[in-house]
Amino acid sequence: MTAQPASRVTIKDVAARAGVSKGAVSLAFNHKPGLSEATRDRIFRAARELGWAPNLTARTLAGSRVDVVGLAICRPARLLGLEPFYMEFISGVESVLTEHACSLLLRLVRNVEEEVGLQETWWRGRQIGGAILVDFRPDDPRVAAARRLGMPVVAVGHPSLTGGLTSVWTDDATAVTEAVRYLAALGHRRIARVGGAAALGHTAARGTAFAEAARVLGLAGAWQVTTDYSGEAGARATRSMLTAAPDDRPTAIVYDNDIMAVAGLSVAAEMGLSVPGDVSLLAWDDSQLCRLTHPTLSAMSHDVHGFGADAARTLFGVIMGDGAESHPVPTPVLTPRGSTAPPSR
Repeated sequence: MTAQPASRVTIKDVAARAGVSKGAVSLAFNHKPGLSEATRDRIFRAARELGWAPNLTARTLAGSRVDVVGLAICRPARLLGLEPFYMEFISGVESVLTEHACSLLLRLVRNVEEEVGLQETWWRGRQIGGAILVDFRPDDPRVAAARRLGMPVVAVGHPSLTGGLTSVWTDDATAVTEAVRYLAALGHRRIARVGGAAALGHTAARGTAFAEAARVLGLAGAWQVTTDYSGEAGARATRSMLTAAPDDRPTAIVYDNDIMAVAGLSVAAEMGLSVPGDVSLLAWDDSQLCRLTHPTLSAMSHDVHGFGADAARTLFGVIMGDGAESHPVPTPVLTPRGSTAPPSR
């Protein structure tokens, strides 16, 4: 006699094990509101115990697989490995994909044109069910490409840059304004900013906000330079600023990422300058790096891991047609530490 195969675990079995309805299981795995955290945890625990996960491979959208999500990043591999922001962001994305039994298809590209071609290859080849798009530029060609392909995406960028695509973003302008006001309140009148890549939309938004805040506050000096986000570029920019005559150099510098801020701290030490006695330093994207330096770095802090998780959840809403809407994530907040103080002169 042929043995009968063991019965397949279903969503009904998970619901019974957790003591909830099938609808509650669906809400939990689609990250919908309406359940307490305790109930969600009980559902996920029941699913793990039974070895069940949503059968996303069986779901289709225009014939495409939906158990793989695409993410392309225009960064050199060496720099990406050093940048805490993207490591945290990808970790947040992965935390949600794991719950959905999905995988992340990550590629590094040289430019946005290469990414457009890659996304089209992925989508037409049915390799992905959707994509997370990052680092938007003005008139970004990925907006038209995503619409032309009909590919589900979530855009990580301000709506002014993402052309009506479902998007999640941070309010960079408000955060920059807060940083400049804080330094001015400490008494700094000569403040500089070491920015990221000039082509990126959020770099321009931060630059505009910085210039406006400096104008409103009537600062005596406000310098801005753009870089490639690397420590080497941050060090060069800092060295150039701090080699000016004492009365002409900035007494405070804001950096667009933590790597450049750490490099700036090293340059100050190399030049025999005290931080924060001679120059105050403020980093963007608070990370472990900022807390390991001496002095510890003041920073604009936000939950980058949560940002990545939010982007992934929003993408699943787009893929499943659940009415996902564009929304901001919490604005970065100032975390003062040992690298900022009133100027000594």
